Amino acid sequence: MFIIKPILVLVIILVSVTDSRADSYDPNNYLPPDCSVKLEETNLPIVFIDTQYGKESKTIIHKDWRVAARIKIIINDNGVNYSDTTAHPGQKVDYEGWIAIKYRGYTSFSLSKKKPFSIKTMESSDPEGKKKKVCIMGLPKDNDWVLIAPYSDRSLIRDVLMFQLARPYLEFTPKVRHCEVILDGVYYGVYVMAEHISKGENRLNLSEPGSAGDELTGDYHLEIDHLDEEHLYVSKYPTLDENGVPHGIPNSVCFQYKFPKYEDMVPGHEEQLEYIQKQIDLMEDALDSDHFSDAETGYRRYLDIMSFIDHELSQEVSGNVDAYRLSTNIYKHRDSVDPRFKTTIWDFNLAFGNNRENNGELTDYWLFLNKYINPAEKSKVPFWWARMMQDPEYVKLLKARWAQYRKENYSDEHLNNTIDSLVAILDAKGARERNYQAFPVWGENIWPVPNYNSVNTWEKEISYLKNWIKRRIAWMDEQLDYDPTTIGFGVMMPDATFKKEITGYYDSKGQRLEHPRKGIVIIKHSDGTSRILFVCGN
Repeated sequence: MFIIKPILVLVIILVSVTDSRADSYDPNNYLPPDCSVKLEETNLPIVFIDTQYGKESKTIIHKDWRVAARIKIIINDNGVNYSDTTAHPGQKVDYEGWIAIKYRGYTSFSLSKKKPFSIKTMESSDPEGKKKKVCIMGLPKDNDWVLIAPYSDRSLIRDVLMFQLARPYLEFTPKVRHCEVILDGVYYGVYVMAEHISKGENRLNLSEPGSAGDELTGDYHLEIDHLDEEHLYVSKYPTLDENGVPHGIPNSVCFQYKFPKYEDMVPGHEEQLEYIQKQIDLMEDALDSDHFSDAETGYRRYLDIMSFIDHELSQEVSGNVDAYRLSTNIYKHRDSVDPRFKTTIWDFNLAFGNNRENNGELTDYWLFLNKYINPAEKSKVPFWWARMMQDPEYVKLLKARWAQYRKENYSDEHLNNTIDSLVAILDAKGARERNYQAFPVWGENIWPVPNYNSVNTWEKEISYLKNWIKRRIAWMDEQLDYDPTTIGFGVMMPDATFKKEITGYYDSKGQRLEHPRKGIVIIKHSDGTSRILFVCGN
């Protein structure tokens, strides 16, 4: 039996936690330190947010509830956008309309001078009214958006970089785009417009769960995160330290209900709440069991193994100090679609060596082992990945996937080209200079990133980022036995002991392969079971 089997067994627990932080706001909407910065022209989309919209005074933006505002986004076909729409009439308006806006984030809000925003596009000025699905900056149509505010990330590119690298591999990765924001006539700097990880045809594509049968089994979306919501579900299992010793409660893994929301399940749909809690318990029980690695009775019944491998590699290659324990989204479709939990990624502002508090500058350790997490941190890493790494089949697939990554998006050439292209976008017409004039950071001690002794310019920050990635990649290559001289990713060898009738071969996204020759291969059998065998060579 796995060592973390809890001695103190917790039955289904529902925790109510009152956020000690009252609603936060500033009467001046957190003006930048330097309000004199003027944006004349830029190659980035310009986002105008107007909380006055004809009124005598501005509307105060809050953290805990939404207020109405107007938004206008300028994106000209020639790639040059002007903030003075009077002097430059006829510019292309990408979108204009009502929004319901509030501040968002946890430490990215409370410990940054530059605040992130949550935006919903609306039909009217009623912030609680009907939402409006729109296409913004070429991103797929929806009504739920995030304006990420790079502040502790002095490169301005860490989130965008990670999403671009990971997008081909995960079922859903947020699409994003850099922009510059002007709020009530004041320049607020470089932001990142992002898709929110949420229900939506172009997002997680979740259906409303029902009350019985197959409809009760999906769809659901949960997030492992801070204790900052009133209703949470707490894992029965304690987290582990680097030696596999349980930390014990209260250092627990807490699940927030993202879809359906708790208030949409209780009262009236308690069976949905009970169902998703039970699925979490069954999944964790399977991981803790003696037969956890069995292809049919173990954890693979409950987890999409490729989704969790891609999640692990994304977190590890980036050295994300928040990995696994914060902003970790898991979701489940109906059993008739796919009975297994899947995951996606979010929040990399403290990744790629951008944190000293939890030794995030180091490149030679696995984050899933909780090795350098501050003991005072209540949020620790779930035991899931440490347990899966005890499964030889999982490790074999992880190594194969890493080899595929290194031949594709994570090749040295592609990594450097991607960083250089993002740098060029921010450099083309002075966006990053304006940003740092409005929000000076060089020479400041930005929590949780103590001052670099040698990194005191944007150019040095980009150099530091590249060098950190190079060291991290080299360490992971060694750990995962990557041989850059190999042409393919290995040879698929049939397992003679596995004699079930094969009905088809599929890739990691479920697309049928007539002649599997490259990448992860999933073999499906006549009895409905499936097996991930290995990676094919060329």
